[in-house]
Amino acid sequence: MDFSGSWKLCEQENAEAFLRAISVPEIYIKMMKEVKPLTTIQQNGDEFSICVKTPLRSNTNTFTIGTEAEFNTMDGNKIKATARLVDGKIVIESDKFTHVREIQGEEMIETLTAGSATLIRRSRRV
Repeated sequence: MDFSGSWKLCEQENAEAFLRAISVPEIYIKMMKEVKPLTTIQQNGDEFSICVKTPLRSNTNTFTIGTEAEFNTMDGNKIKATARLVDGKIVIESDKFTHVREIQGEEMIETLTAGSATLIRRSRRV
């Protein structure tokens, strides 16, 4: 599956509950609800660079499938995790949450789970 390209968020479900579950400060939760980030993915085999740009900030994570890497999270923290490819999906599991990224038709679907809270984000290529 080729994830390369630029993706604009068009819809998200359950953002507030998920952000609270990962202890994001309330002021950021209010701001993040209104933001539609642009995600740019560069994929070269198993090597990925994913840049998420918002009016507030830009965040880039670079990793290789199967190798532990440091990731910058939505709340500005850093975690160590290993990205895996599972059935064409990028799966990143940490102590705090699980992030699954997949392509379904014309959309990139991100499913982020922390405890019982699940955030679903749908983006389209631009």
